[in-house]
Parts: sequence; C-alpha cells; structure tokens
Amino acid sequence: MDMTSERWTYTTAYLREVFGRQDQQLSTLMTRAVAAGLPDIAVSADVGRLLKILASMTNGGQGARLIIELGTLAGYSGIWLSRGLCQKPPGRLLTVEPVGKHADFAQKEFHAAGLADRVTIVRQPGLAALDRLARELGPGCADVVFIDAIKTEYPEYFRLARPLIARSGLLIADNILGSGSWWIDTPPGTSPDRDAADRFSRTVAADPEFEAVGIPMREGVLVARRR
Repeated sequence: MDMTSERWTYTTAYLREVFGRQDQQLSTLMTRAVAAGLPDIAVSADVGRLLKILASMTNGGQGARLIIELGTLAGYSGIWLSRGLCQKPPGRLLTVEPVGKHADFAQKEFHAAGLADRVTIVRQPGLAALDRLARELGPGCADVVFIDAIKTEYPEYFRLARPLIARSGLLIADNILGSGSWWIDTPPGTSPDRDAADRFSRTVAADPEFEAVGIPMREGVLVARRR
C-alpha cells in the first residue's frame, strides 16, 4: 500500500493522539514560548516520549547519568529528556543554547518543572560547546547525545560528539527526513540542510562503532547505539 500525503498526515496525527500524552506544563509550554517571541519549533509529544523512554533505558536501565542536548530552544525536548535521567545518583542534562532569549525562557521552564538542579544550559554555539565539553569531560562521559540544532552542522556535531558517547550509549538526532523547507526526497544539491542531514545519516549508519536506525516519526528520528 503506497504512502500518500493524506495517509502520512493521518498517520502522524494518529501517533500524536495515541502516544502524545502531555502534562499541563508541556501541553502549554509552546504557547508560552510563542507569546514570549520564540519560534514555534519543538519535537512533537510522541517524539518527546520516545526521547524519555530511550534515555531511561541507558545505564543498565537506571536512566542516563549524563545527557548532552544540542538545541535547547524553549526547553520542551529538554524536559522530556530530563525525565529519563537516573535518580540515584541524580543524572544531569547539559543543554546547549547560544541564543540568550531562548536560554532565559528555557531556564524558567526547567525551574517550573522542578529540574533546575539537574539541568545546566550551556550558552555557546553547538560546535564550540562540544569542543569544550570534550576537553573538560573526556571520552565516554555521556549516555545520550541528542542533536536538534543547525542542520548543516550535523556531520560536524557527530564528529565532535562521537568520542563523548559511552559504550551502549545513544546518539539521537531529530529532522533526519525533513525540516520546514526541505524533505529527504528533495534532489541533492538543492538544499544544504537536506544534504547535510543525508551525509550525517549515512556517516552514522556506516560507522562500525554504532548500530543505527531511522524512525519515520514526524520529521524523522535517528537512533544509534554505541556497540
């Protein structure tokens, strides 16, 4: 049975309806963000739940000890990820956001979610932050790295984040199939974002240190486990 645009629209709506339950804070977060002048950009609730479940399965099923997120924006995905942190000892989320207005808003949301003591917002561009964290924290420090930032930088994010991911840790990336103005079926060479996402996915899939899969939820989610 062929996938039509109507069928895809129905499928994504169905997944959000069935698997996208949210609490009061998460369901109203993006409304507050837009009212504060932030862009209306966030993972969908069903993808957020996937992030939480995946993070909670790391570290022998105890939850992630350290998560590094590239692209905080309003803090929506960061809250989902933080709910997959280990409890004892408490895990940490380092979330990278260079835009001060976004970071300030997200900080308030993390506080409202009771996560302020477990979340640190790194106010640097993604590449600079990864370079610094690699030097300060050393290899194998993160149970999860989640990438959802500048699409043209995805291949370089992987190069820098790769050593940080612990054995059996996860690399997760959003938007591997599309984002706004492009989709993966756009001809190569017509969108730098599309080409970078394609190069990123192929690089991760070919890396012998990782076992990877692409999940066609919303705009595509890559999940790769370090062997």
